[in-house]
Amino acid sequence: MASVLVVEDDQFVRSALIRHLTDASHTVRSVGTALEALREVAHFRFDVVILDLGLPDLDGSEALKMLRGITDVPVIIATARDEETEIVRLLNAGADDYLTKPFSVEHLSARMAAVLRRSRAGAGSAPPSTVLRVGGLTVDPLRRQAELDGARLDLTRREFDLLAFLAGRPGVVVPRRELLAEVWQQSYGDDQTIDVHLSWLRRKLGETAARPRYLHTLRGVGVKLEPPAVEPPATGPSAVEPPAAGPPAAGPDTAVPPGGEPPR
Repeated sequence: MASVLVVEDDQFVRSALIRHLTDASHTVRSVGTALEALREVAHFRFDVVILDLGLPDLDGSEALKMLRGITDVPVIIATARDEETEIVRLLNAGADDYLTKPFSVEHLSARMAAVLRRSRAGAGSAPPSTVLRVGGLTVDPLRRQAELDGARLDLTRREFDLLAFLAGRPGVVVPRRELLAEVWQQSYGDDQTIDVHLSWLRRKLGETAARPRYLHTLRGVGVKLEPPAVEPPATGPSAVEPPAAGPPAAGPDTAVPPGGEPPR
């Protein structure tokens, strides 16, 4: 049994999905707009979201990006768009699977079961217990916590997975294809997915692509994580040295008479 959120504006399709999922012993909540979906995932925990792309208030692809900003719940896209480039774009934007309309309830059940198996297998696998430390960065895979200079980092599931994968290979340039395979479990895709997550991660690490500290991108090669370079201490004088001491300046009590010695 799973907790399912159905995001579908067509009342007929929505009712059919609710009936089928309820008959399969799932707990179902449903909404008809993207904004309602965002409110639902912010207040309730779901095992999977079925997201229609043709929503009245916001395109489903934009809703997917917003969902990914606040939750890591698996999302199955329900769409009439069957172009390969569109499907690849949605998968790279964070969708876990997709269904092309019209689809049967049996097809939906099979896709849901596969997504839930992957999700639960990932949650149940035992991560390494070693705490990873790179400079001031600490990553605990077992507790799924990360800190920077003692301050807790608020990371999404995918951001943490990316950071932990790189932290386990400090100083090693990891090819983008390997990141897609190991972090996203995708055998193909473009660089946009990685670039977006790297941008979010850099923001939380207090750096930018132009001024990196931990995350370094080698164009056309890959990404590496390493501790910040230690700046050498300044070699010049830290303050202006006073002038060398000399003989006291002549004053009225030590005036030297012409041709003579100073008075004693």
